[in-house]
Amino acid sequence: MVALPNIDLPDIEPVSRESTAAVIARQLRDAIMTGALPPGTQLGETDLAARFQVSRGPLREAMQHLVSEGLLRSERHRGLFVIDLEPADVFDIYLTRSTVERAALQCAFRGDREAVAAVLEQSVADMAAAADDPAALSEADLRFHEALINASGSKRLVRMARTLLIETRMCLTLLQSTYQGVEDRLEEHTGIIEALRADDEATALRLLEEHMEDAVGRLLPGRSLTARGLAERDLTERSLAKQGLTEQAEG
Repeated sequence: MVALPNIDLPDIEPVSRESTAAVIARQLRDAIMTGALPPGTQLGETDLAARFQVSRGPLREAMQHLVSEGLLRSERHRGLFVIDLEPADVFDIYLTRSTVERAALQCAFRGDREAVAAVLEQSVADMAAAADDPAALSEADLRFHEALINASGSKRLVRMARTLLIETRMCLTLLQSTYQGVEDRLEEHTGIIEALRADDEATALRLLEEHMEDAVGRLLPGRSLTARGLAERDLTERSLAKQGLTEQAEG
């Protein structure tokens, strides 16, 4: 082991606690995720600084973190706003999640499948226990997918999923209103666990794909994550673009 050279590093200090900016960012992130700060909400520096009882410096640093994460948007001369999730955003979230979680699930099959299944099973049990509490149900649902991604052992997959899961939580309030009860959601998650325990990777991947496809169908009727659905979307977009160019030429 090579010892650290004895040189002066004036900009490096011992890390003893979470920075003020990080604390503020975490609390704002949670508020966005749970809907306490709804989409489109404008964040006023004066009001937030008073609420957090901090100066504007760490507050601005925290909000810039959330801008870089894509959770806040900046409008010139107006300030910062919580992002609005348009239909195209919702589709993109689930499209990207499908890719990330598919990779995570494949990794889980190459690790300790029983340990992963036990963690996922606890999340499903929490979902069942929270059947009458929509907020707690959504949190348990999200923990299932977070646990699956963490089980991959991939730092990059975990990092990629962090903002995706926050955006997903923003979608869940609308999604849960499309279910008659909690049984369908429990069944979808339980099927993935059973396939994992049975070492049936093909079935687990198919069930995960169907789970994502079902969510997109509920949130965006008529849209699909399948190859055919994506091809139809691309064809429609090219047709609309061509129509727009034709109208410009005629104008």
